[in-house]
Amino acid sequence: SVWIAQALLFLLFLGFIAFLGYCLYIKHIHMKYDHIPGPPRDSFIFGHSPTFLRMMKKDEIIHDAFLEWVEKYGPVCRINVLHYIVMIVTCPEATKEILMSPKYPKDKMYCVPCLLSRFLGYGLVTAYDHEKWYKQRRIMDPAFSSLYLRGLMGTFNERAEKLMNKLSDIADNKTEANMLQLVNCVTLDVIAKVAFGVDLDLLHCMYIWCKYCSNRPFINEVKEACRLLRTTGAQWIHQRKTAMQNGDDVPKDILTQIIKSAEDEELMLDNFVTFFIAGQETTANQLAFCIMELARHPDILEKVTKEVDDVIGMKQEISYDDLGQLIYLSQVLKETLRIYPTAPGTSRDVLEDMVIDGIHVPGGFTCMFSSYVTGRLDKFFKDPLKFDPDRFHPDAPKPYYCYYPFALGPRACLGQNFAQMEAKVVMAKLLQRYDFSLLPGQTFDILDTGTLRPKSGVVCSVRHRNYK
Repeated sequence: SVWIAQALLFLLFLGFIAFLGYCLYIKHIHMKYDHIPGPPRDSFIFGHSPTFLRMMKKDEIIHDAFLEWVEKYGPVCRINVLHYIVMIVTCPEATKEILMSPKYPKDKMYCVPCLLSRFLGYGLVTAYDHEKWYKQRRIMDPAFSSLYLRGLMGTFNERAEKLMNKLSDIADNKTEANMLQLVNCVTLDVIAKVAFGVDLDLLHCMYIWCKYCSNRPFINEVKEACRLLRTTGAQWIHQRKTAMQNGDDVPKDILTQIIKSAEDEELMLDNFVTFFIAGQETTANQLAFCIMELARHPDILEKVTKEVDDVIGMKQEISYDDLGQLIYLSQVLKETLRIYPTAPGTSRDVLEDMVIDGIHVPGGFTCMFSSYVTGRLDKFFKDPLKFDPDRFHPDAPKPYYCYYPFALGPRACLGQNFAQMEAKVVMAKLLQRYDFSLLPGQTFDILDTGTLRPKSGVVCSVRHRNYK
């Protein structure tokens, strides 16, 4: 027993020495970076993380804190979390230099397991090693070529048409429409079909699906989602690999490219989950925010509806060429992403010393770029909270490295054209056929669950349009 007591004392002593060493290291980090403006730390050890935890508990948006700090402390703002240093950077020149260059890798924190389950892993969005990322990206590129995207118009039209049929039932029965749930079903249907060759037809069983997804404890829901997505992915990958080995004709879709891009099954699953999430949730959230803003701005709604009438008329099938003529609708969708960037930020590790906006920043920090922050700064966008699609008029000055809802440079979103084509088809059909208005009693608050979405779900009354 004396020996055990001595061993415990020795372990406590070692723990104390390790803790003291860590505190000295944190002090060294503070001295190295404290010349850079930033808010006061909540804690010597934990830095600003208590603020973030408080905001998360209250369902507040962390990017709102970033915005407040940037307005107060300037275009380079320091944040401390343990021994990590994060710089929120809004300076366009530094944004251009870092995001447009392949030499600054993605932040390693992207690869942290999601509540101890592997989630995105080392897929295209999160891959840290540039060479490994480049190899994957090169193989995936053909699945997003202009020629391939043109061939998806039939699926975009068909799935959007199912939503129109659902809305017709809602209009006839005078029931309310939760637009976020509805567009989620459509975008899930689209990505499952065009990327993985699977028919889900979620609009048929959406209420069972929504009931299953709601009222579940958040952590359990995330863990279950991780497990379900990766299990489903493993099944679909196995079926496709078997078909390929048997010499069957298989579509040259995203799933085929995923299988070609990696020999390791875990990496295939990483990319499966990446495309499933990136190809569905962000587009659905953008559509919901767009519907919400149009319902709040009848003049803009009238203008974009007139454009759809002029370009599409009464025809049911929207062509690829039609999309190019829906210029004002493009402006509306871009302005939606300025105020509500559904994937609000990206980050890069900077290992070397840099001068950002005249401030010397020693290497070894993470650069955080928030399109949410830059999109709401008055110095970049006058009257930033005003919804004004004319900011993106073809003749208006182009935003200079302060608008990047799909990131920028070599790591920019591979599927951005896919997403905007899909969004245009859904919005054009909706505007062509229906009038919609927001039901009273909703908030316009934003929920941050990694991606940004409307908190109230955008609940609308829907009516068939009265053509004159």
